[in-house]
Amino acid sequence: MGFDVNTGALIIVIGYLIGMLLIGFVVGRIKIKTSRDYMIAGRRMGLFMVAFSLSANNIGGGSTTGLADKAFGSWGMSAIWYVLAASIAMIPLAYFAPKIRKTMAITIPEVVGRRFGKGSSIFSAVLNIIALFCLTSSQVAASGSVVATLTGIPMNVCLIIAGVVIILYTTLGGMIADQISDLVQFIIILFGLAIATPIVISSCGGWAEIASKLPGEQLDPTKIGWVVIIGYIFNYFCTFLSGPEMISRFESAKDEKTATRASILSAVLMAAMAVFPTLLGLTALALKDQIPGITGGTAMMAVTEAYAPTVITGIIAAAIISATMSSADSNLLCMSTMFMNDILVHYSERGRNFTDKETIFWTRFCNVVFCAVAMLISLFGINIVTMNTFAFAIRCAGPFAAYGLGMVVPRATKHSGSISIITGTIGVIFWQLLSGGDFYLGVLPVVFGCAVGTITFFLVNIIEWKMGVEPAPSAFLSKEEEEQLIREGK
Repeated sequence: MGFDVNTGALIIVIGYLIGMLLIGFVVGRIKIKTSRDYMIAGRRMGLFMVAFSLSANNIGGGSTTGLADKAFGSWGMSAIWYVLAASIAMIPLAYFAPKIRKTMAITIPEVVGRRFGKGSSIFSAVLNIIALFCLTSSQVAASGSVVATLTGIPMNVCLIIAGVVIILYTTLGGMIADQISDLVQFIIILFGLAIATPIVISSCGGWAEIASKLPGEQLDPTKIGWVVIIGYIFNYFCTFLSGPEMISRFESAKDEKTATRASILSAVLMAAMAVFPTLLGLTALALKDQIPGITGGTAMMAVTEAYAPTVITGIIAAAIISATMSSADSNLLCMSTMFMNDILVHYSERGRNFTDKETIFWTRFCNVVFCAVAMLISLFGINIVTMNTFAFAIRCAGPFAAYGLGMVVPRATKHSGSISIITGTIGVIFWQLLSGGDFYLGVLPVVFGCAVGTITFFLVNIIEWKMGVEPAPSAFLSKEEEEQLIREGK
């Protein structure tokens, strides 16, 4: 669908982008003193910073424009579960949150390596980096599409603009800027949609008028069925527990109690978010004959531009870009951190002896290079849903049991973790091919792969426990090692 240039909305979006760049610049100059400051915010973030950052990372383009698209399409009101299921999945994550913080690690592969060896660590890092390339590319593409819609500038140029902004503020400010911008971004998303949705509905004659124009089944909140709903809850739990951007937030918390509480608060914040894109998508569906050329992908922006004041359209546009960029910056920073922390240290003697300044410099360099590659990938126009589905599947299923269960099963043996990574990865690829990336027999590829890895993990442990095999080293540091890190400010 084509739009004329919406000058007022464009000014709001440009102001937002400039604000993100200023955050990166100021934080980089004032707050970044050590590599730990850059990678995990010096482990000093409080409840609201961690909770809002967790929420902003989960509420990406798929949970705003994508959610409205599902409501506009066959899901109807039941599209609300696309985000509500993620909210529910954050609740059991609160059990793991303090354990994640207690590892005093930076990345998932670091913990996997402590327990199950160098090979398991490198394999986990490679899986995650491949996935993060795909995720960063999809978020750049989503951000660029909004800029293109507002300006009429060619899509390829908008992709470059979006990529450059992401590079600059992520590279300048690291995790601290990332979390500050996440806080700002989620507030824009939540309050922007909370203000816009009732205005749009009121301008269209009220909800009763809109509902009267919709088929009755589109208003059924359980239309997709409980099997699919429960499947999505398991899907989100698996991807959250083995998602590097989630883990880095818990690691940045100032203590274990903060990590636990942030998980619960994030669940509440995401639940509040679920309703607004759903209602906008349904409103667009009810009025699709009055908005020429509307599609599911443009539903939220189109209905807002058609029935809300310019300033509201600008806020929604900024909210969509916020949603996508809040995920893109985290994916990019996690990718660079993982490469530095889990790949380079194993293959470069010099890398193992970098000073803090050198570590920060080369992590920033990786940000630039990796985002440039992600921008090139986005120019190929690969379907965003396809990229995201593949990325979440490949990065989570293998490391899921080794990382998550490795923290809660003290007697786990070395082979149980390393073999589960392999079988989980094979399982998710098999189910991905069999199902086409969607539900098959009520099970998503990620859930199937995680289940295969989990079963393998316990089977190998049972066999090796009977054989008297010694447990693998702990996922947690000794008291002496932890005190040493604290003394060094890490």
